[in-house]
Amino acid sequence: MSKTNILIVEDESIVAKDIQHSLKKLGYTVVDICSNGEDAIRVAEELKPNLILMDIMLKGDMNGIEAASQIKEKFNIPIIYLTAYADESTLTKAKVSEPYGYIIKPFKEIDLHTSIEMAIYKHEKETDLRKERDFLYSIVENKESKDLIFVKSNSRLVKVKTKDIYFVEALKDYVVINTATARYTIHSTMKEIQKKLSASDFIRVHRSFIVRIDKIVAIDQPNLIMEEDKKLIPIGGSYKDELSKKLNTM
Repeated sequence: MSKTNILIVEDESIVAKDIQHSLKKLGYTVVDICSNGEDAIRVAEELKPNLILMDIMLKGDMNGIEAASQIKEKFNIPIIYLTAYADESTLTKAKVSEPYGYIIKPFKEIDLHTSIEMAIYKHEKETDLRKERDFLYSIVENKESKDLIFVKSNSRLVKVKTKDIYFVEALKDYVVINTATARYTIHSTMKEIQKKLSASDFIRVHRSFIVRIDKIVAIDQPNLIMEEDKKLIPIGGSYKDELSKKLNTM
């Protein structure tokens, strides 16, 4: 907790000092106190705090919501709003900037502590997911990596060679990637998976199945028979013609 650096943006100096005292008692580090939105943006860029406590109703040309929106867009720093105003109009405006919390003044230290910890945790998880997504996209778009994909398994990213994939099966909101030795269940759609697999090596044969062409050993209408475990894959009526072209049937 001692490594959590917090910026306070509050135009009432007594209130700001109160918040600073509470944060120090809770073990946080206050990196600075700003009294207006313009300074908040400047300090956020300079100091890169882990979190910002932002009063909504700031004096000056820029209110807290406007400052928070710019900080979120430019620096991706989580923000918790502090305000004495809890009316519906204020809440509606505040929601647009997607804050990580909203604390009504006056508040207790336990409320402050809980909101900060939840915001930090949520932001860390979102950052991890964003990095993972960007990493996966970079792999898909990298021509040198056409022969492999990375899938999430037990909180790890596992490399899977596409030549080892037998078939992909849709399962409600998930897809299951099947190899000879493992099954990987991931949150995706068949459309997205199909984009990531080479069209020359894979073909969709049913709304719920994509197969690797060189793993097909026979066709026993209305099914395909796959290598090794002799898995039967149904052939959907609307996919028959494309399958015939790919297999060069006679």
